[in-house]
Amino acid sequence: MAAAAEPGALGWLGGVSPRSGSPTSSPELGAGSRSRSGPGSGTGSGPERSGARPPGPAAPSHSFRKVTLTKPTFCHLCSDFIWGLAGILCDVCNFMSHEKCLKHVKTPCTSVAPSLVRVPVAHCFGPRGLYKRRFCSVCRKGLEALGLRCEVCELHVHPDCVPFACSDCRQCHQDGHREHDAHLHHWREGTLPSGARCELCRKTCGSSDVPAGVRCEWCGVQAHSVCSAGLAPECTFGRLRTLVLPPACVRLLSRNFSKMHCFRIPEIAVPEPGEPGDGEGWPALGRALTKAVCDPLTGDGEDSADGSVPAGPGREVGAPESGKQTLKIFDGSDAMQRNHFRTVTVPHLARSQEVLEAALRAYYIPEDPQGFQLQALPTPAQLGDTVAAGKVWSAGSTEEEGGRATCQAWVLRALPRTQEILKIYPAWLKVGVAYVSIRVTPQSTARSVVLEVLPLLGRQAEGVEGFQLVEVLMGSRQVQRTVLADEEPLLNRLHEIRQMSLRQMSQTRFYVAESRALAPRVSLFVGGLPPGLSPQEYRSLLDEAVASKAAVVTVSHVYSAQGAVVLDVACFAEAERLYMLVRDTAVRGRPLMALVLPEVLHTKLAPDCRPLLVFVNPRSGGLKGRDLLCSFRKLLNPHQVFELTNGGPLPGFHVFSQVPCFRVLVCGGDGTVGWVLTALEDMRHRLACPEPAVAILPLGTGNDLGRVLRWGAGYSGEDPFSVLLSVDEADAVLVDRWTILLDAHKAAGGEDSEAEAEPPKIVQMSNYCGIGIDAELSLDFHQAREEEPGKFRSRFHNKGVYVRVGLQKISHSRGLHRALRLQVEQQEVELPSIEGLIFINIPSWGSGADLWGSDSDSRFEKPRMDDGLLEVVGVTGVVHMGQVQSGLRSGIRIAQGSYFRVTLLKATPVQVDGEPWVQAPGHLIISAAGPKVHMLRKAKQKPRKAGPPKDARADGAPAPEGDPK
Repeated sequence: MAAAAEPGALGWLGGVSPRSGSPTSSPELGAGSRSRSGPGSGTGSGPERSGARPPGPAAPSHSFRKVTLTKPTFCHLCSDFIWGLAGILCDVCNFMSHEKCLKHVKTPCTSVAPSLVRVPVAHCFGPRGLYKRRFCSVCRKGLEALGLRCEVCELHVHPDCVPFACSDCRQCHQDGHREHDAHLHHWREGTLPSGARCELCRKTCGSSDVPAGVRCEWCGVQAHSVCSAGLAPECTFGRLRTLVLPPACVRLLSRNFSKMHCFRIPEIAVPEPGEPGDGEGWPALGRALTKAVCDPLTGDGEDSADGSVPAGPGREVGAPESGKQTLKIFDGSDAMQRNHFRTVTVPHLARSQEVLEAALRAYYIPEDPQGFQLQALPTPAQLGDTVAAGKVWSAGSTEEEGGRATCQAWVLRALPRTQEILKIYPAWLKVGVAYVSIRVTPQSTARSVVLEVLPLLGRQAEGVEGFQLVEVLMGSRQVQRTVLADEEPLLNRLHEIRQMSLRQMSQTRFYVAESRALAPRVSLFVGGLPPGLSPQEYRSLLDEAVASKAAVVTVSHVYSAQGAVVLDVACFAEAERLYMLVRDTAVRGRPLMALVLPEVLHTKLAPDCRPLLVFVNPRSGGLKGRDLLCSFRKLLNPHQVFELTNGGPLPGFHVFSQVPCFRVLVCGGDGTVGWVLTALEDMRHRLACPEPAVAILPLGTGNDLGRVLRWGAGYSGEDPFSVLLSVDEADAVLVDRWTILLDAHKAAGGEDSEAEAEPPKIVQMSNYCGIGIDAELSLDFHQAREEEPGKFRSRFHNKGVYVRVGLQKISHSRGLHRALRLQVEQQEVELPSIEGLIFINIPSWGSGADLWGSDSDSRFEKPRMDDGLLEVVGVTGVVHMGQVQSGLRSGIRIAQGSYFRVTLLKATPVQVDGEPWVQAPGHLIISAAGPKVHMLRKAKQKPRKAGPPKDARADGAPAPEGDPK
């Protein structure tokens, strides 16, 4: 399971001791020495659970016992094979160990992991998928069937284990609270390759058989869980430190938004198990309970457990083994309402104590069984009763008192308590303990608790009026905070939470926080508006479309050319309302889109920090962008990774507008690169870094600019970490940019009078502009991909479509030289008999072909991509294009210059950097744009000496291209 705590930290939501990884605390009042209290409360503990007989020193709250092994098994600590027939197994989380390794176990049990989370941060689970050689962070079993993966960190879980996952995702920004003194390692267990080596002892620490070893989510350092305590607690972000946007330099008040909204990740349409749905009311509850009572073995419950071991996802509840029975267990009113249960399999003659312990293990509740009981599931007629009619099982019940199971659906309840020991966490940094424990009685209120806690924290001199008690629910998908009223009876509050869900109680914390008002400020990017309006017109348009409140909503930035604005909202509720409403609103026939944007605190960036702004087009080429999005979010700060289909490049440039120095990585084809460069041209005057260098990860079909800049013919699954290293070491070069003015109208003597006149428009070009046959082929391919995008998943298939389209047009003759006129530097140029006219800025065309050729010609200068000149080449048809692709011929050299005027006499296909369309008759003027664009060219790979490298990488993999090692 995940390493829930980050050693050596004190966060605003509690801290942990520097080396142990477990919370430091004041002694619990009234708690025994063997107390195993949960994160929300603590009660004295009785004898150890039956069956939990650790043969050695107790590990962090595990319930170990010796088991007989019936198949090959590996130790979760050292990852070595367990020889013999006996092993040590935790009944709750399935941690398996050698007996000799037991004293070294530091990984906490799933039952107590939530209490060790330093700063609770919710996860962003993507769609279900198959993840080979991955392990569930909750039950530690392999993901043999469909599983879930967090899009931001390396967490994998079964769908039915999601409700029990720790809210320990990476903390990628500040949320308006006090800052951290240092950034610490964020350890995650079991995400290492089998050949990974420990940073401390240099021995193998990874395994493909069990979840073993830990890895820092930020710097990538890998180690044994035991060795990790010997490493410095501060994280330096590793080799990518100059590219990473540090979390301390990002601020985002996300109180009302999930992390999916904050990181601009599309939400899952289908609700996952254990998560709230839309609710069906009491009639549906009655039907669900009736089904559970009448047919307890065939219900549609989504969670299950086999004895004390949770069942994997997708397993149907089948017939139990001979002599055993399967019981459904609900953990409170909310589970009954949603018909979410877990199953336990126990012998028919099991005593009530055994069944109760199995039920607690199924819900990962580490508290003493003496404080709980099992109630028979009420029938619909009994829903109004506080205590269900029927049998009641509690710890210590005898068989004569109904200790054997007759009903097969039960509700796990906590017994009423006259007092409790409650942990209160300080919501600030400068305190020497992680929490203090106090006794809560029926007379205790939120105000009295704050009054009692302040002296223990040394803050009594500041007065109780400046503090408040905050309840925090640390859900795996969303962390919810609730400020309790001063007169709130705390014991009643705890009772209500337990009645609703015992699992929820184990994930609830209470904090004493300063009651100073936090000024809300949420930045909402709204796109899809009509372009060319004034700020007042945009404000009026939004008032009319979504009724924005002028008192709390201001228009802070206007991007008139792109039809977008950025709103500053001074109210969390209004920001949430606008976000949801804008996404369902259309203005003048165009749907609007909304994004929650963070604020980059550029003054806190280190002098050598040059963060990388990443744009990914998931639709380019072989559709590999989705995996790259997830990989880059994990290697970098997800706030610096933007999906181009979700608002385009503008939101990313807006977020980085105040960063003094940054670089850009564009993942896509030539058209995507041109899209980003055009947006950069429009934003240049608004950027503190007006000329950021741009690197390319080619995902398209042609990728000509990527080839010229040495980034390769196309991405084929290289390690994303190696790609980022290459970007960091790349050299900046200059590339010309060209402006193309399209002035469509009915030209004099035009042959095609059907094309309607269009308003003039301007496009930017970096690679080439094609008129005629090559643009027609590109247009046919583009239309085919738009109709069936799912078929265009490989670069090889895409090229095959190009060939098929070309063969269909091999015999077509159009006489392009008769349908246009060309002027170069104000001089008319006579065209030969051609079917395609191409203006080239780089020495690569059509997936790497050299259209200009290498022969010297005294009429023209040697082409360069930064010489301020374009080369004009003609092709006679599809056969000629094929010969150029094969290297048998080159194009027909026509002209070279810096200013061109083309007159189209009829509607003609045109393409610019791979983006095709049909251009109406009129004029097409090509001229040099403003400043040249700074691109990044991949550094040449240094020759390697023969023999093994002197220093192997920590993960055991060969050093990537460009790695100084």
